[in-house]
Amino acid sequence: MRAPEHLNALRAFEAAARHLSFAMAADELNVTPAAVGQLVRRLEEFLGIELFHRSQSGAARLVLTEPAQAALPELRAGFEHLAGAMARLRAAGGRKGLTVTVSFAFGDRWLMPRLDGFRRRHPACELLIDINTNLSDFSKGDIDVGLRYGAGNWQGLSATYITRDAFFPVCSPALRDGAHPLRSPEDLAHYRLIHDVSLEALPDFRTWRDWFEIIGLKAPDTSRGLRVNDSTAAYRLAVDGGGVALGRTTLVTQDLAEGRLVCPFGPTLESPLAYYAVCRPQDFDDPMIAAFRDWLVEEGARNEPDGRFAHES
Repeated sequence: MRAPEHLNALRAFEAAARHLSFAMAADELNVTPAAVGQLVRRLEEFLGIELFHRSQSGAARLVLTEPAQAALPELRAGFEHLAGAMARLRAAGGRKGLTVTVSFAFGDRWLMPRLDGFRRRHPACELLIDINTNLSDFSKGDIDVGLRYGAGNWQGLSATYITRDAFFPVCSPALRDGAHPLRSPEDLAHYRLIHDVSLEALPDFRTWRDWFEIIGLKAPDTSRGLRVNDSTAAYRLAVDGGGVALGRTTLVTQDLAEGRLVCPFGPTLESPLAYYAVCRPQDFDDPMIAAFRDWLVEEGARNEPDGRFAHES
């Protein structure tokens, strides 16, 4: 096969097959949908087979042919090997920095305030922090470490446990001591509940309904209150007195320490989900990645929930 022209076509095909959409593949590759379609057609002409079924109905969702479906795992493995080879070549030249992808909330409220400690320990390491709400594609080779929230199993990646959250009510001190003081869970009936729905698609992500269940109270209608799809915005609203939010240890510790938020009562609710550092398996022993991962583990151990926010009176 003649590379690199067919390498670009294979990349376009793999992206289109993963998204089942030329338009979404085009967004990922920073080209037009027409360009992706043209690359795929040229690859089909070269191979002498169809890779996608052509729909007469004009449906936007692509359907892979059987030969394409069968070849896809090996193709993806090939791109992963290429990414690994590039990483090794870059390391051979002396890696000077790391690209770390992280969500805005965890990056802003947990990672960024701690980074000076890593810089002091490893002053020669240049960090590029990529704030991204979507899961990054490590096969492209431009991401070294990702910080992800979940159960710890992401296909094709090595995951190292960093820290987990406990969940508990948080509000402004003005609400706790207001016209209807927050002294017990029953007092929540007088206030708007703030629902952070940014991760509601994750199984086992804790919600107000879960918290009410562990204290033995019937949960109010979840449509009551305010649903916010950004954790940082949800806690900012709580700081401003806009309601009571379900705090997460990693995201509200600083607000609690500085008095912008208080925990009026417990209990805390544990979660099976946690934050993990992920990387390509072939990069796991890279010295700089290992140094960053070890530092994250140390910082995470300091963050482990210990019940100290269960009640502040």
